[in-house]
Formats: sequence, structure tokens, C-alpha cells
Amino acid sequence: MDRAQKQTAVEELGQIFTDSGVVVVAHYAGLTVAEMQDLRSQMRAAGGKVRVAKNRLARIALEGKPCEGMEKLLKGQTVLAYSEDPVAAAKVVEAYAKKNGKFVILGGAMGPEILDENGVKAVASLPSREEVLASIAACIGAPAGNLVSAIMAPASNIAGVLSTLEEREAA
Repeated sequence: MDRAQKQTAVEELGQIFTDSGVVVVAHYAGLTVAEMQDLRSQMRAAGGKVRVAKNRLARIALEGKPCEGMEKLLKGQTVLAYSEDPVAAAKVVEAYAKKNGKFVILGGAMGPEILDENGVKAVASLPSREEVLASIAACIGAPAGNLVSAIMAPASNIAGVLSTLEEREAA
């Protein structure tokens, strides 16, 4: 890797640390290529990405960033999992770590907040952005549904009374 490639890699890593909602650092020693591809595809499906970078370049990219304290996690064979959604990458990494014992979560960062392994697990237990939006939409839609049923109730009651009167006259 020449100097220009290193500079490009540092800039890309800097963008990752700045723009991502969450960045998770994990050890991946012992994972096969197929297992890494599986992790990448799961992360892609969740809207995130996986990046293997040299720790030295990642430390340089962290300088001056809000999550600079994360540099202590960058030791050994590390992989960065990140997503714009603050929960997506943590959920995928947590599920993958449960499935594959060779994949060990070290910690991460959520904005300026540095997370340890338990912090990443706590973030993974939060509802995703889509789940929150769905629950908000349900809360907004529920009163409207109640209003419609309240407006329609008198009409249905009148129809029931008329139906009963009609049946009485016929009998």
C-alpha cells in the first residue's frame, strides 16, 4: 500500500467514524472467507457495512473525531461494522457473535459515546429505526380508527333498530 492509498484509506475511515450512527469493533481471528462473506451479506441486508482496516490507519483516522476514545479497542485482528441507523449494525453483530464463537465483540462508538461489549449489546436490544417509525404510525392511526368507529356507531345502531322494527311488523 503506497502513501496515496493510505491517505485515501484514512479519509474513508474518517468518513465512517464521522457519518455512522454506530461503529462496532470486533475480533474476527479464525473466521473463514465464507463466514466473513456471510457477515457482510447480513450487514448489507440490514443497511450497514463491514470494513477490515489496518489499526494504525484507523487510529490516524480517529484523531480529532468525537469517537476518538475508541482507539483503545483497535488491537489485534479487528473488523469495523457500521451503519447510519444507530441500531442496525449492533443488532447484526450481536446476532452473528451468538452464532459464531470466533467472532468477539470488543466495543464500539455511538457518536461521541464509547461503548464496551455490554454497551453494544444494550444498543442491539433497542428497537430499530423502522420499528420506532412503525409504532409511531400505529399510535397516530389508532385515534383515527376509534373516531371512525364512534361516528359509525349511531348509524349502525339506527340500522339495528330499523331492522328489529321491520321484523316485528313482518311477524
